[in-house]
Amino acid sequence: MHGGPVDLGFDFSVSAQAPNGPRLEFVVECKMSPRPVHFPHVNIEREFRDQLPNRIRVPVLAAPVIGSRMAEVCWENGWSWFDLTGNCRLCVPGYLYIERKGGKPTYRRPRVGANLGTPQASRVLRVILQPYQLSSFLKQRDLQERCRPGVSLGLVNKVLSHLRAEKYVQEDKQGGYRVSDAAGLLQAWQAAYQFKRVRQLRLFTLKRPIEIEQALQGIGPHLDVKVAYAAFSAADLQAPAVRQPKTWLMVSPDWEHEVLNALGAKSVDSGENLIVLVPPDDGPFFEAERREGRFACTHPLQTYLDVSQFSGRGEEAAEALFQQVIKPAWKERGVT
Repeated sequence: MHGGPVDLGFDFSVSAQAPNGPRLEFVVECKMSPRPVHFPHVNIEREFRDQLPNRIRVPVLAAPVIGSRMAEVCWENGWSWFDLTGNCRLCVPGYLYIERKGGKPTYRRPRVGANLGTPQASRVLRVILQPYQLSSFLKQRDLQERCRPGVSLGLVNKVLSHLRAEKYVQEDKQGGYRVSDAAGLLQAWQAAYQFKRVRQLRLFTLKRPIEIEQALQGIGPHLDVKVAYAAFSAADLQAPAVRQPKTWLMVSPDWEHEVLNALGAKSVDSGENLIVLVPPDDGPFFEAERREGRFACTHPLQTYLDVSQFSGRGEEAAEALFQQVIKPAWKERGVT
């Protein structure tokens, strides 16, 4: 092992002889807080690709903590990596593959960027992940105006700056933003989504599912959706995959009392047949799916977020939604 001279662009290297093969040289670049937007951290074409006979050079990123997004970017660009938690992925095709996950961080990385799980950040994500939005660049002011409920321009800037640093969005020369990794961003949003902020009311009603829908037809304002099928009930209509006996509703906080009265629903400790989700704001009703002759459903993106919070059958329902509804809608707009 030896330190790398300043002009080589890496911090140190480690060499090993492969049995009956070439010499492997791992050239390591160390960073305290690597971000995908800064990748690659050195000019790998100049520094790492000058292969010699019987030697393979492998670029490696090292940091106190390497998150899943940074690890994914390394993998996509042919870099190995390791961090101080003991997690790593070291790969030399045909000669070596070592991967370790699950090590608990010994170093707490300071939070940077935006928290994608807050209700305010979610309002921004709901706009930029809409299929009709993915094919065009959107200015921050225009994005702010489309968010429902409204958000500050500062919040929009903070979210977009974070997404750009994580390489989920790209910026054009006019200052417009467009999603460049829709599936990756959806996964990051799902992982950060704070479902605990949604109140879950476990209720029992004597009404059958069709009677529930009939009783709710007149609830809420005419133009805005304030009550909709959600979670498993919405998924069953949008991408049937999982059957379960309960009715799931998303209800605006302003209409909770009216809905419970209309359904004659009572709170129970067990044996519930109705689950009412009450979000902290009306964001989950953004672009709610109105269905002719039927009750509205939350948008497939929102449905995906909600069902994915439940392991097992919920994850199965989420995968069906993604494969049958979300991904094809994105593909129609040229996003793969």
